[in-house]
Amino acid sequence: MKLASYMISGRSSYGVVIDDEILDIGGRPGAPATLLDALTVPQASLLELPAGTHPAGSDRIAVSDVTWLPPIWNSDRIICVGLNYRSHVLELGREPPEHPMLFVRFADSLVGQDEPLVRPRASQMFDFEAELAVVIGKGGRHIAAERAMEHVAGFAGFNDGSIRDFQFHSGQFLSGKSFWRSGAFGPWIVTADEVGDISNLEIRALLNGQEMQRARFDDLLFGVPDLIAYISQVMPLQTGDVIATGTTGGVGAARNPQVWMKPGDVIEVVIDKIGTLRNTIVDEADAAA
Repeated sequence: MKLASYMISGRSSYGVVIDDEILDIGGRPGAPATLLDALTVPQASLLELPAGTHPAGSDRIAVSDVTWLPPIWNSDRIICVGLNYRSHVLELGREPPEHPMLFVRFADSLVGQDEPLVRPRASQMFDFEAELAVVIGKGGRHIAAERAMEHVAGFAGFNDGSIRDFQFHSGQFLSGKSFWRSGAFGPWIVTADEVGDISNLEIRALLNGQEMQRARFDDLLFGVPDLIAYISQVMPLQTGDVIATGTTGGVGAARNPQVWMKPGDVIEVVIDKIGTLRNTIVDEADAAA
């Protein structure tokens, strides 16, 4: 299933995306309040909830009528991984890390599908990073790598938009990764049973239609099971936690000449079996207006 969060008729909701329509689960009586809450409920039980009364008179709504939110827009933790593709480590002239390099983003730094990414007033060095996001369905501590996939609810696209000069003001990445509405997450979560084995799937970044990044997930230095095992040693993972697994080679900062996203650009993260996360770029002044 494709599970999405969105705004419709002035209310937030969530549902199952089916072609160009959404089965509006959040509008049904007795439904959990948000998609994060719904992840604790068996998928079959969600579909069996009594039909509600949608403002348009139906539980089916058109995809074109919604404003997309990040699928898990109220997660307490968005855990990101740096330098996790061989190609990205190579282009930066770095040594591969011995352990996953972790940092965090905050919820208000992310937007959903088709919502504008904001180039901040403070910098024009706005870079793209196409990534696979993993959404935790079942929490746990000290999770064994061989059991890790049992804890995955599903996968989504992620653009870890980076303000490069601020990122390297110090040895910590936080400042460059937390600008308001600088990253994207979505357009939906595709459940793990539908995606299956991710190792042979590809991820690409397209800037104004031009391919900038491409990799298969077998190029990850630390795969999804290893990341879950490692992070769950540090903290108990919880339902709704988001893990952004890192980006591959081809980022704008490593190109000659360097490439920065600018207002009017369209950036897309395309992942096999998951879909396309698409956003335009605007200046902060225009976003505020």
